[in-house]
Amino acid sequence: MLKNMPAGNYLSPDLMHALMSMGHGDELVIADGNFPAASHATNRLVRADGHGILPILESILHYLPIDPYVKDHVCVMQLVPGDETKVGTPPIWNEFERLVKKYEGDWVGLTQVERFAFYERAKKAYVVVATSDTALYANIIIKKGVVKPKA
Repeated sequence: MLKNMPAGNYLSPDLMHALMSMGHGDELVIADGNFPAASHATNRLVRADGHGILPILESILHYLPIDPYVKDHVCVMQLVPGDETKVGTPPIWNEFERLVKKYEGDWVGLTQVERFAFYERAKKAYVVVATSDTALYANIIIKKGVVKPKA
């Protein structure tokens, strides 16, 4: 147990270690409960069972800088053909965008990545965080940037 940990911090010691071990350009996947995390986390799997994706994402964004030098710095899984009419734009995507803009600014946007390309990218990620979220299309990839010196 540590003192002065912020309330609402959803980062386990394993997840904090993974974030601190990442270098710029490394990618992190935060996955919903339906994502095949165990079979796609070829480097490191961190379980966040019982937690939704939004509190995990917000806790991560409090510490993790996003890479501003690439176009696809924050990615979501593109809807499978046919789901556009059934699902529409997943409401969780609006929340993803709200949170990344809150922590990084308006320059951040979401890039949609085709489902199987998303899976391949997840296999190359530094870490996959498996949540229990049941929202549809609640999977996100974030490319880590650098911490800049204070002016």
